[in-house]
Amino acid sequence: MIVLLPPSETKRHGGDGPALDLDSLSSPALSDARRDLVDDLVKLAADPPACRTALGLSKSQDAEIERNAALCTSPTLPAIGRYTGVLYDALDVETLRGAAATRAQHRLAVVSALFGLIRADDRIPAYRLSAGSKLPGRPTLAAFWKPTLEPALAEIADQELVVDLRSGSYAALGKVPGAVTVDVVAEHSDGRRSTVSHFNKAHKGRLARALAGSRAEPDDAAAVAAVARRAGMRVERRDSHLTVVVPA
Repeated sequence: MIVLLPPSETKRHGGDGPALDLDSLSSPALSDARRDLVDDLVKLAADPPACRTALGLSKSQDAEIERNAALCTSPTLPAIGRYTGVLYDALDVETLRGAAATRAQHRLAVVSALFGLIRADDRIPAYRLSAGSKLPGRPTLAAFWKPTLEPALAEIADQELVVDLRSGSYAALGKVPGAVTVDVVAEHSDGRRSTVSHFNKAHKGRLARALAGSRAEPDDAAAVAAVARRAGMRVERRDSHLTVVVPA
């Protein structure tokens, strides 16, 4: 089983690893696309006004531009330790121990706007590029990534069950055939249901933690739902789609 996560806008600064080595990352079929985007971001960082426009940044966020300028020289961290924010706080992978930590390293993967599909232990620098960014002279990132990312995702889906926890903009970078998908809804006291927005990430993070560390080896949506229920989550299933139901 692979649990596919979105990245986060916020990322830990610094790192304890060597500079970015694109050839060392998993899914080597994506190397050329990664190299093109890294080169674009480094060049774009030399023009702060254009960079702010492309990445949707304000002047107060120029530190993000400096990160991109240093993409090829700054230190790296494992991808699962680079991303921060609500989902990753709930996942709290650093507190997993022993066999659960080992399983998490194998099962967790991220789809990044810059690197495409990366595994938990792929070492990456801090950067700024979102799925909705529009780089000068390029199509949308969804159009850029689909031709190479979808085959890479399909190859994984041929071998293992994929639980896709990505948000819409990152799911658009490449579809996963046969994936288990998940949404989160809040149930009110009168039975009404509404979409969970901000805390959607927290609940998906908790689900990711349950799946990452579980001794079970789910091979379909029903088995995924069973793991979630054992972790105390209320889950409904319709074919390969799961709905996590939380109190409003």
